Amino acid sequence: MRQRLLKMIVDAGQGHPGGDLSASDIVASLYFDILRVDPGNPAAPDRDRFILSKGHCTGALYTALAGAGFFPEAELDTYLKPESRLNGHPNRVYLPGVETNTGPLGHGFPVGVGVAVAGQIDGAGYRVFVLTGDGELQEGSMWEAAMFAGHRKLGNLTVIVDRNRLQQGARTEDTNALEPLADKWRAFGWDVVEVDGHDVGALLKAFDDAAQPRDTPRVLIANTFKGNGVSYMRDQAGWHHGVPSADQLAQAIAELEAEKSA
Repeated sequence: MRQRLLKMIVDAGQGHPGGDLSASDIVASLYFDILRVDPGNPAAPDRDRFILSKGHCTGALYTALAGAGFFPEAELDTYLKPESRLNGHPNRVYLPGVETNTGPLGHGFPVGVGVAVAGQIDGAGYRVFVLTGDGELQEGSMWEAAMFAGHRKLGNLTVIVDRNRLQQGARTEDTNALEPLADKWRAFGWDVVEVDGHDVGALLKAFDDAAQPRDTPRVLIANTFKGNGVSYMRDQAGWHHGVPSADQLAQAIAELEAEKSA
């Protein structure tokens, strides 16, 4: 996924590689092990719902959707091209497997809360998973949604915070400090789990635990690194968006290959 999304960004001449790379392990764990979804019937009423609230990180989402069979992998070559279904932000009208359009920060999580409330009212068995950025938590709408979800005791809702501690241009704690982040979620009535967002085994265990019956929403604070897997991007705010040169792409591919074989 990491190699493919980097090639997509280079071919398109634009993208958000830093956040794509920090979220890749989370998205892969969900789509290839956790989510109860059917690419042959993407609108099945009992499907789990995944919402990418940090909607600019479509490189990670599209590579996962293609790998899971929602559309042909060859279509990844059209990323951000004119008339492509693979927009810079996900569009549910165009692409199967996308639950809601996202992009403006602070938008996707409140939608996910609404979907979880609908499931609670209907007594439905589906689960709702929302992936947010940590810089996104500086939006007031996020905490309104968190407060309401805690009040409604939405046990069918799991939020994953991609806690890479960077946002566009700076560190989150220098821009508008979030810590003590876990205590903030607990104050709104959430069950909190802190996990290494690049440890797939730990992520799968946390997701499995979240699936157990409960009467509180759960948040996984996934500690990650922006640009993970590529040395010159790792923990660098400047790679929030950007396009690697040909030499940089070759270096990134080589490093990711080495990681795979390690």
